[in-house]
Amino acid sequence: MMNMMNMMKQAQNIQKKLVDAQNELTSMSIEGTAGNGSVSVICDGKGQFKSIKLSAEAINPENPSLVSSDDIEMLEDLISSAMKTATEKSKSEMEAKMKSVTGGVNIPGLTL
Repeated sequence: MMNMMNMMKQAQNIQKKLVDAQNELTSMSIEGTAGNGSVSVICDGKGQFKSIKLSAEAINPENPSLVSSDDIEMLEDLISSAMKTATEKSKSEMEAKMKSVTGGVNIPGLTL
């Protein structure tokens, strides 16, 4: 009986650590850059897209002065919207696949 209680306590501790780790990953900001910093993308620690920043040089390297800040902002918004939509669709597909594999059983630590 004592052994079973110890196992339950260990399982609860592991579950709490998993939740804490997921929360920590969600609050991270990880940056990736390309083109000598002309394109910058931010994701969280779980790989979820957060934002994108573009420089005028990324849009028109020949003559960046012709690119307005409004054009940059509009392009950033369009890319962000497409990335977020793709991320949501990907997450839905992943959840559906995991449900089919687990038979709908919720397994702690496998939530995405």
